Amino acid sequence: MPLASLAPLALPAQLAGALLLDRVLGEPRRFHPLVGFGHLADAMERLWRAGAPGMPVGNRLRGLLAWMLIVVPFVALAAWLSHPVLDVLLLYLALGGQSLAGHGRRVAADLAAGDLAAARLHVGWMVSRDVSSLDEEGIARATTESVLENGLDAVFGALFWFCLFGGAGAVLFRLVNTLDAMWGYKDDRRLYFGWAAARLDDLLGFVPARLTALTYALLGDTRTALACWRVQAGAWASPNAGPVMAAGAGALRVQLGGAAMYHGRCEARPKLGAGDTAAAADIVRAVALVERGQWLWLGGVALGSLLIRGMAHG
Repeated sequence: MPLASLAPLALPAQLAGALLLDRVLGEPRRFHPLVGFGHLADAMERLWRAGAPGMPVGNRLRGLLAWMLIVVPFVALAAWLSHPVLDVLLLYLALGGQSLAGHGRRVAADLAAGDLAAARLHVGWMVSRDVSSLDEEGIARATTESVLENGLDAVFGALFWFCLFGGAGAVLFRLVNTLDAMWGYKDDRRLYFGWAAARLDDLLGFVPARLTALTYALLGDTRTALACWRVQAGAWASPNAGPVMAAGAGALRVQLGGAAMYHGRCEARPKLGAGDTAAAADIVRAVALVERGQWLWLGGVALGSLLIRGMAHG
């Protein structure tokens, strides 16, 4: 349902309803549709991927075809069944803000209690890097990075596409993001097969990533956030994670990035942000930044809906 066709405050009411459901219920612990989708994605990869990594062109085409077969039917079904109440439920299922906040706060509590073993365990649920040798600063840095980056993936990306295309837009973004997380690695297995999933996720995330970075900047140290975004984001490997994490680190005035272990290999990542090294308190501040950003978006959409309605009747 396009933004311009909605009655005043209908869209923000839907956003508020989905955000409230996420805040109160969190992600479904049993029978989450994304879990079933993940099993389907694994089956599709086994069926369609030819070799590891296989032929560059052939496996790229296979990955694109598999992507279309697994994404398009669900998005089309969501569009066909579109209804204001169903759309709210679909957006709720696409959101993961409360789960993200809970994971972040759990790690922060572990660090505050001095329990590094528990902190390593719980940060390992959030990141794909090797966490076994992380010290307190490394755990805080990894968790803060995850919270900031997943603010886009678990919250703002779904809100953006919902504003444009209703429940179908939220489903599209979350499925595309999920496939990137499953197929988008540049390892021997998925280097070519996951190419389409990674590029399409970059495409759908391009605008919401920059809106997320702007959100962080507005709600934190604005001048530092904008400077970090301008200077540091381009050096990051991901075109969308770069602006989000650089602006978020600048907004919090904390140092992120740097070396990290992935699959037994040390990756020298660029430095992000400014100020002090990461600590447990920065995780909590990052969570608060994402949560306040949700209400900023809600207020912005409400104001925009009223302005559009006023211009239509002016």
